[in-house]
Amino acid sequence: MRIAIGCDEAATTLKDIIRDAVREEGHEVTDYGTFGDQPVLYPDIAVTVAKAIMAGQHERGILLCGTGIGVAISANKVPGMRAAQAHDTYSAERAMKSNNAQIITLGARVVGPELAKCIVRAYLLSEFGNGASAQKVDRIAHYEGLLSA
Repeated sequence: MRIAIGCDEAATTLKDIIRDAVREEGHEVTDYGTFGDQPVLYPDIAVTVAKAIMAGQHERGILLCGTGIGVAISANKVPGMRAAQAHDTYSAERAMKSNNAQIITLGARVVGPELAKCIVRAYLLSEFGNGASAQKVDRIAHYEGLLSA
């Protein structure tokens, strides 16, 4: 699977750990930065990753910041994007299975490296289901103006 990853300066170390773990599992990973501890505007990175996914360059994405909240809010500004914050494996799984989230977000100040790897693994192993979940995701797209009633 082609994965996009990005972070702010608060999450560079965790991003590098996750990036390497995802590559070890056989995925192709494109790292959108940041690459150091200098302050950056995380909305720029989150939106860049979200746009790349919406353009079909990647199947899924992983965004990190201090809490995971800011990058989720930012990525969700891109029409059609569903970025979900997850700090446990069940939420990560449901982000994909129930909501078809193209991006998962994590907080480097909230979860440690081993838990973060488990969360990402659960997300990447999950697939979107149909039935009631598909209707709900279609309704989200409807409210974005991407689908008619």
